Amino acid sequence: MKMKFKAALAVAIALAVPAAAQTDSPAYVRALAAGYKASFLCSDIFNAGMSEAQVEADDLQRTYAELVPVMRELKANVDRQGRTVSVAFDDKLPPRIAVWRPHLGCAQLPIGAGPEAARSVPRLTVNSAVNRSDRLLWPNGDRNAAAKPRGDARAFAATVAAAFDRRSYGQGSETTALVVVQDGKIVAERYRDDFNMHMSQRTWSVAKSMAGTVVGAAVQQGIIDIDAPAPIPEWQRPGDPRRAITTDHLLRMASGLHSDAAGNRTDAVYFGGTTVTENATAWPLEVAPGTRFRYANNDILLAIRGLRAKLGEGERALAFPLTDLFWKIGMTRTFPETDWEGNHILSSQVWTTARDMARLGMLYVNDGVWNGERILPAGWGASVSRAGPAQPERGFGYGATFWTFPADLGIPADAYIAQGNRGQYLTVIPSRRIVIVRRGYDGPGTAFDPGRFTKDVLAALR
Repeated sequence: MKMKFKAALAVAIALAVPAAAQTDSPAYVRALAAGYKASFLCSDIFNAGMSEAQVEADDLQRTYAELVPVMRELKANVDRQGRTVSVAFDDKLPPRIAVWRPHLGCAQLPIGAGPEAARSVPRLTVNSAVNRSDRLLWPNGDRNAAAKPRGDARAFAATVAAAFDRRSYGQGSETTALVVVQDGKIVAERYRDDFNMHMSQRTWSVAKSMAGTVVGAAVQQGIIDIDAPAPIPEWQRPGDPRRAITTDHLLRMASGLHSDAAGNRTDAVYFGGTTVTENATAWPLEVAPGTRFRYANNDILLAIRGLRAKLGEGERALAFPLTDLFWKIGMTRTFPETDWEGNHILSSQVWTTARDMARLGMLYVNDGVWNGERILPAGWGASVSRAGPAQPERGFGYGATFWTFPADLGIPADAYIAQGNRGQYLTVIPSRRIVIVRRGYDGPGTAFDPGRFTKDVLAALR
């Protein structure tokens, strides 16, 4: 069983983190490396309050092999007053620039744009009543959050400690944060020495599960119908066959669209300063919608692009993930970042804390209800974790932005998991009222084993 799960985990990771394309020119690779460095320094410093040394040691190491050595050569300029980071990469072009904004985090300017372009990056004007006070009671705030675990306290403590030992759940794995919630209270919380509960990390593809939740909030409000054709403005010309793709197809990664490779790494959007609307909307149909599972960042970007169109593409669309989901459930240290035109990059670029991620899991344990308000449709958790007609060939099952565990692990059948690169995991077990969050900086070949860890946690708790 252990070997079967490791094989399944390897498949999921391969889908989420494909091999880099080998055809990019050296000049473009330098531009991507500069964009990567500017983006992560900007977000880690201004969203999370990290030091430059921390970013250099973690987020800029053990990641894309073709970018890391280039980034080491490139000098970054951090403007703490202006909240920008610039990285020079070419004597004949301006540096790559990332610009921070309150609540929305950092956006990259396109390759070739100078500092003056920063003034046009969308910002929120909403005067939020977000209260980050620790005096608010958990889970809306951070006070009175902890309780003693029910179960074998000694075995549970040993399991939690083992998650940080870099070998028990994955040789060389690097855990930065762990939170376990049982019956609405935190029964385990631990951080690496240089981390704390208010320090956010990039979610990577856990953001896709957040995107599915944002769409769920819009469904609850009657804003969008996931079974209707996806409202992508760029597809509305008569005769465009992509008009048959529904939002549900996109959430289930069953759009049938072509992409450059399984995994569809979308470097142009993530690190190249290209916008969602000019990049993700341009791919052609390859097979009939709903007939094939193909892991693709573009499908999730497109689902959120359609929601933006329904919301009107102005301030309402820019604020919606915050005002209608995150802030409502106490996720006040979560930054849903955008491209320089204001499209949310909810396939990967969300910075959040372990506690905020736990709050998202609690929303699902409570079937979409928070403080008596129904935020998600009844049964949304079952829907986003239900297998669609198109599935991965082996390994983890896939619902609509959440994954399901292989059946032979013996984890409760109603459990589901959000997974992201470098070891970001959010596991929800509604029948046990348990949420497990693990954050990390795992590198190639050092994956943390969330299935075995989940089994050990469930065995220790009662």
